[in-house]
Amino acid sequence: MKSSLTRRTAKTDPPPAEAEQEWEVGEPAPGDDYVGGWSTGARANTSALLRWLAWGLLLISPVLGGAAFARASTAQATQPTVTASAPTGTGSQGAAGFATLFVAQYLRAGEGDQDKLTAYYPAAGDLQLEGTPGRRHGEQLTVVRLRQSDPDVWSVTVAARIVSDTEPTSKETAPAADGDSRPSVAEAAADAVRYFQVPVAVGPAGGGATGYTALSMPAEVAAPAHIKAPDLIYGPEQAAVGSDPRTEAVTQFLTSYLTGAGELDRYLAPGTQLTAITPAPYTGVTVDQMRIEGDQDSETVTAVPRDGTRSRLVVTVRATDHDRVRVPLAYALTLKARAGRWEIAALDGAPSPARTTQGTPSVSAP
Repeated sequence: MKSSLTRRTAKTDPPPAEAEQEWEVGEPAPGDDYVGGWSTGARANTSALLRWLAWGLLLISPVLGGAAFARASTAQATQPTVTASAPTGTGSQGAAGFATLFVAQYLRAGEGDQDKLTAYYPAAGDLQLEGTPGRRHGEQLTVVRLRQSDPDVWSVTVAARIVSDTEPTSKETAPAADGDSRPSVAEAAADAVRYFQVPVAVGPAGGGATGYTALSMPAEVAAPAHIKAPDLIYGPEQAAVGSDPRTEAVTQFLTSYLTGAGELDRYLAPGTQLTAITPAPYTGVTVDQMRIEGDQDSETVTAVPRDGTRSRLVVTVRATDHDRVRVPLAYALTLKARAGRWEIAALDGAPSPARTTQGTPSVSAP
């Protein structure tokens, strides 16, 4: 308060030199003490602000720490983990297509066609090719086996029926000396389906694309082995009897499904969604044989069981096409009883094999 009094009396008495130097810093608000160029009120406000900041930092520090820990955990979780694993199926479809094209070109190749093969197998330029180009070609080429031999290598087996584009020689067509009219070895070989195995390497080709190359020329191999069909859940084949409600249900459904006659939905169980084939490939359907799940006798059934009962069966039919030729077809179906009639609950993808107690298909001994 002394400085304020001194300032009020400065009108009559000249202030000391020290006072003039002190107030050159700035004039405090009325009622404030002034110490060292700062008013005591300003110092109090600053101290309070600093205290609030310190308390604020103290209170939010656990929150900041938790957020930092969460960010670190997330960053660690998003880091890719590299582990040893079995070969994946990457590139299998492309390798299969590549091998099919290679075999097609290989079958047509002849003298001077090395450059056409190098697009698939770079070392083919050093091969010695014989015969007239295009003297034969492959038909009905299809992949019958696809096996991954290494992480980046696929072994592709392609089946092809080879057709000769030139007239066979007299030696190939001449009958045997004993008058045997059976086809010659050359004719039988030409008519048979043959199999070619191609090793295909898969890898990046730049720009994010995947590239393929053959590791050798095709190798002709034997046909894939056949297996004995597993036992199925169905009983023996029996004639489809018109008085059997299952025969009626299957006939109505397949007639609508294959010929477009009638509304297909009226033959389907609730929740089943199927669409008739369009355009309709046939004009009529006759159900000939049925194999019914668990049915070991051939007694005629005329009654429909209680609602919700399911029955799986395989039916053999003859469908009449637009040329009036009847062709055999077979369908695996699941039927469901409702309101005194059978409805189609599913068009199964395949007949169901019988299962053992371990849950594996039961296969009869040869």
